Amino acid sequence: MTIQAAQQKVDQWIQTVGVRYFNELTNLGILMEEVGELSRLMVRKYGEQSYKDSDKGKEIADEMADVLWVLICLANQTGVDLTDALEKNFEKKQLRDQDRHRNNEKLQ
Repeated sequence: MTIQAAQQKVDQWIQTVGVRYFNELTNLGILMEEVGELSRLMVRKYGEQSYKDSDKGKEIADEMADVLWVLICLANQTGVDLTDALEKNFEKKQLRDQDRHRNNEKLQ
């Protein structure tokens, strides 16, 4: 699935099943919640925190998909073409960071 197709598919779901988009600030709050849920699992799997019973059955991939879903909602609501935005972001990083990471002693 392309990013553009994902944006269209989310919009179609919102219009038919979801009734309407939550407002932008609500979705921003939901995005922060979803990022927090992803963070919780990441620090348990890759960090030092131990799992709790409430973490059982939760998957990192599903939490990442939740983050992506809400980000796509926000993009749709604000008129952002994520494909175009990501392409421009790659260009920016290529110009700005062309030698930066290669010259970073910490990454050697």
